[in-house]
Amino acid sequence: MFGKRREDKVSANFMDRIYVHNLDCPFEKKKDGTIVVDMEHKGFFSFVAQKGFGKPRISHIVLDEYGSTLWEAIDGKNTVWDAVRVMEEAFPDEKKDMLKRVVTFFRTLESNGFIFHRP
Repeated sequence: MFGKRREDKVSANFMDRIYVHNLDCPFEKKKDGTIVVDMEHKGFFSFVAQKGFGKPRISHIVLDEYGSTLWEAIDGKNTVWDAVRVMEEAFPDEKKDMLKRVVTFFRTLESNGFIFHRP
């Protein structure tokens, strides 16, 4: 009610983080420039879903143009701030909402185990 909601706040420490790809999630760049990340489903419930319901062992996550551009900016050297600047240069018409979009994408990738930040 007062001030910003928790998810709207971004700490300076978060913006200074440097992320790297999780090597357990291989990816490839297609000819059209899109990135496809492979996610292996592990664990008991995944095993049951695979055996009982024919669910795939590996999902191929296709990133859109924004996601693919941001994925390539995650190189183990760029901070989150650097990634925001890369995205603002690549998509200047959407500069206004870019910070929120990039932070949301980083949090989603991290929560799904596709990337992690270096200490």
